Amino acid sequence: MKYNKYHGKTLLGNEDSSRKFMVHSEVHRSQRVGWLRAAVLGANDGIVSTASLIIGVAAASTAHEDILLAGAAGLVAGAMSMAAGEYVSVSSQSDTENADLAIEQKSLDQNFESEKEELATIYEGRGLEPALAKQVAEQLMAFDALGAHAKDDIGISQSANAQPIQAAFSSAGAFTVGAALPLAVAWLVPEELLIAFVAALSLMFLAALGAIAARVGGASITVGAIRVTFWGALAMVLTAVVGRIFGVVA
Repeated sequence: MKYNKYHGKTLLGNEDSSRKFMVHSEVHRSQRVGWLRAAVLGANDGIVSTASLIIGVAAASTAHEDILLAGAAGLVAGAMSMAAGEYVSVSSQSDTENADLAIEQKSLDQNFESEKEELATIYEGRGLEPALAKQVAEQLMAFDALGAHAKDDIGISQSANAQPIQAAFSSAGAFTVGAALPLAVAWLVPEELLIAFVAALSLMFLAALGAIAARVGGASITVGAIRVTFWGALAMVLTAVVGRIFGVVA
């Protein structure tokens, strides 16, 4: 039996039989960073802000219809705000990346050999021998000079580059789903049980969100759930206190 390594694959076979490939695959999660961050942020904000708004308004002894109206208005306003905010912020990041790439391309056009030496120096700093570092730099720049410098010089990678539209839709959609959960609870339960049910179920939603986000991102599920639930509970308590104070004053 022969074993040969080739680009992460182990070649199995013998001298008189057909060869088969055993593929060794690894699941990397860094490519999920963009949409996962926007989706988790949106869903978390949707649950926390809407549940806190409902609890705060309910604590002020407002009518059930007014509570639902406030929650619905918060859902729409929050979703649009999240979409606009994500689009603007990620677009700014994208503009900065494109500006850096333009500068790098100009430098490559004017000082190709100097850029090659710069890339080789970077690889030397990572542990390669000078001759090997120069050879790697030459081959990478022959294949994709701008791509090599974007990744290793500027720090822009394909998996983490800015995508404004994706971020905006992920954030707004996740916010809408998250906000709809406490709003549905407020609509279904009687007014006298509204605060308790919205608070309890919203904390359960937050714990589930933290666990799912941690699972998708490859982190600790327990830590993710506790982290999200703690801040959500704090926000609800503070808004309930404010609502109670204003309700008493009124």
